[in-house]
Amino acid sequence: MSRTGVICIFLALVLGLPLLGVLWAGEPLGRYLEFPPRTNYVQHEPFSRPVFIALEVLIVLVVGPILLRIAGTNFRPSSPLTQHSTLNNQHRPLSFPWWGWLGIGWTGFWWVLAWTRFSWMAPLQEHTFTPLWLGYIVIVNACTSARTGRCMMLHRPRYFMSLFPLSAAFWWTFEYLNRFVQNWYYVGVGELSPIEYFIQATIPFSTVLPAVLGTAELLTSSPAISAGLDRFKPAHGLHVKPVSWVLLMSSCLGLLGIGLWPDYLFPLVWVGPLLLIVSLESLAGRQTVFSSLAQGDWRNVWVLAVAALTCGFFWELWNWKSLAHWEYSIPFVHRFQLFEMPLLGYAGYLPFGLECVTVANLCLNRQFAGGVEYYDLRS
Repeated sequence: MSRTGVICIFLALVLGLPLLGVLWAGEPLGRYLEFPPRTNYVQHEPFSRPVFIALEVLIVLVVGPILLRIAGTNFRPSSPLTQHSTLNNQHRPLSFPWWGWLGIGWTGFWWVLAWTRFSWMAPLQEHTFTPLWLGYIVIVNACTSARTGRCMMLHRPRYFMSLFPLSAAFWWTFEYLNRFVQNWYYVGVGELSPIEYFIQATIPFSTVLPAVLGTAELLTSSPAISAGLDRFKPAHGLHVKPVSWVLLMSSCLGLLGIGLWPDYLFPLVWVGPLLLIVSLESLAGRQTVFSSLAQGDWRNVWVLAVAALTCGFFWELWNWKSLAHWEYSIPFVHRFQLFEMPLLGYAGYLPFGLECVTVANLCLNRQFAGGVEYYDLRS
């Protein structure tokens, strides 16, 4: 199967299966295709302590061993990692580029504007998201340049610029899937026509992939972030064809199910597309974001997850007091909020980071090489 074939099948399934679930449930299609989306039609279940505890335990079981491995490696006395980092710090003086300082000043200005209500700046206060994230992207590239002497923005400009239009299309897919679960909605944007809504949404959506992949590039410059994960537990069999077929069928059923049971399957908005695209890539004979796990190398998977979680923290932070912002309505676990996001909701950012690089590498015709191509941690 060609790369184009993988993309076309992925889009057909991810766009069509939830609608098929809605038809199966006998619901009217019109409200799911409304643009801009305004209708509230999913009645969410109230907070459930047993569900909250069960999901919390699941997250700890998945993430806990990785954190213990990293902590054990970093705090081991006289570890090779510590010695290597010390030598690097002695021979590589940090030089933060001048354009990075401009990025910090720019971001600070828009942050103040986002969280205040100056009447003389009212026309701009609905539009602070994109300037904030352009500033963030510049800052993380400046930090990477200071640490390694290279960064995506300056040394891979064609790839960097191509991430912006791809990012807009990528996030519109999640906006579409949210129609079926209605876990987030936007406030403070006023009444917009369809074309106004499309333009004003597409521009900020275009910053998602550059931010996440730029953060991942920065995190790879610090070996402590993924210490010990180059020789962690091997995960064999992920690319065996029967396993790939099982993952494909499971992801298809999950995406079909969010149209039927949105309150129970809402986490699959984040997991389903990843499993779908990885299984299609595997069946097509392509390397995937999980390929390195067969050798016990978890570094790239972890770095990408942490990169998205880092961006998620800033997304939620800057969203918190902004005039135009989003709010959440999540069944069973909507409690203990950090900014607008319920605490367990941050777990959704972990697979999201893997989706970001998977889509970027597939659509921009990149192959994984022992992990993520641009974030290979091997020295």
